Amino acid sequence: MKQGGLVDDTEEVELDFSTEEEEQRARRGAKIRHPLASFLHLFFRVAAIVTYLLCDWFTKSFTSCFIMIITLLSCDFWSVKNVTGRLLVGLRWWNQVDEDGRSLWVFEARKTSPRGSGTEVEARIFWLGLIICPLIWSGFFFTTLFCLKIHWLVLVIAGISLQVANLYGYLRCKAGGQEVLPTSTSSFLQEQHVLQRPDIIYRML
Repeated sequence: MKQGGLVDDTEEVELDFSTEEEEQRARRGAKIRHPLASFLHLFFRVAAIVTYLLCDWFTKSFTSCFIMIITLLSCDFWSVKNVTGRLLVGLRWWNQVDEDGRSLWVFEARKTSPRGSGTEVEARIFWLGLIICPLIWSGFFFTTLFCLKIHWLVLVIAGISLQVANLYGYLRCKAGGQEVLPTSTSSFLQEQHVLQRPDIIYRML
C-alpha cells in the first residue's frame, strides 16, 4: 500500500519545460527579428555609394549630386547611431554636455540579451555594413585624389568622416562592454559613471 502511494505521488509531480524550450527554439530559429532596422542599416549607406558611382549618368550638376549624397549619408549616420545599433547589437553612444560645460562621451552596452535584442545574423549585418562601407569610401578617396577631382574630394572626406565616426563609437561601446571588472571596482565606477578618463563614460544596461 505504501509503495503504491509512493508511486502515485511521483506520478503526480510533473515538470513542464516545454514553454521555455519552445521560446529558446524560437529565438534560435528567428534569423532576423528587426527586418526594417536591418534594411535601413544597409539602405542609406549603399544608396549613397551607388549614387556616388552613377550620379554622372543622370545629371551633370555637382551641386545636385552633392546634396543628394550628403542627405543619404546624414540619414545613414542618424539611423545607425540612434536606431540600428541599439536594436541589432544592443549598443549606443552619444555626446552630452554636463552642468560645468564639459563634453562627455557616453558609450553604452547592453549587459544581457533580452527578447527584443538582435540575432547573430543581424549582428553580422550590422558589423559588416559598418566596416565595409568606410573601406569603400576610403577607396573612393584615393581614386579621387589620383584623378585630381578636388571638388569630389570634399564629398568623399565627408562620407569617410560620418561613417568612421559611427564605426569608432560602436567599437568603443563593444570594447567597454567586454571589460570585466571586480565587483568593488564595478560598483565604484557605476557611482562615478566614469571609466578610464573623466570625459568618457561606459554604461552597462
